[in-house]
Amino acid sequence: MIILEAGKDQDCAARSQCPAAPACPPLRPAPCEGIQHRHAAKLVLCDALERIADALPGPVDRHLCLTVAARLVPLVRDAQRYEEEAVFPLFAIDDQRIASVRRLKAEHVEDETLAGDLTESLLSIGHGARIENPEALGFTLRAFFEALRRHIAFEHEHIVPLLRQPRA
Repeated sequence: MIILEAGKDQDCAARSQCPAAPACPPLRPAPCEGIQHRHAAKLVLCDALERIADALPGPVDRHLCLTVAARLVPLVRDAQRYEEEAVFPLFAIDDQRIASVRRLKAEHVEDETLAGDLTESLLSIGHGARIENPEALGFTLRAFFEALRRHIAFEHEHIVPLLRQPRA
């Protein structure tokens, strides 16, 4: 399993065809590309969390638990920082969008808190601890990855297309 590294952006390959390219920082990834890279990394992580949840109440892949635990908080933090610094300022241009950004930032706080809790559980399991309540762990894992997927879907449907539009 590959979990993409956070912060490994590349310069935008489609810059020459992008209508928003003049507003993008030179020699840096365009926000529409940076956010999509992070979305892809988070979706890989969601798939891994789902594999762990699907294995419950039976034995789980302890190595996978350790791998996910090592990447979970850094990836969530990197994606949130990037969204808040590079993406949301370009999106929040009216009252409705500002309200959406406030909601997304509130989700960031919840996601980071839960990511920290899950990291502790996954590290413990990865190091051989018994899963005390597999049903509760499965529920928590599913709640987390489903919330991340909804967050990504919203950004993909509403924010990424706007990042590709020319700015006045």
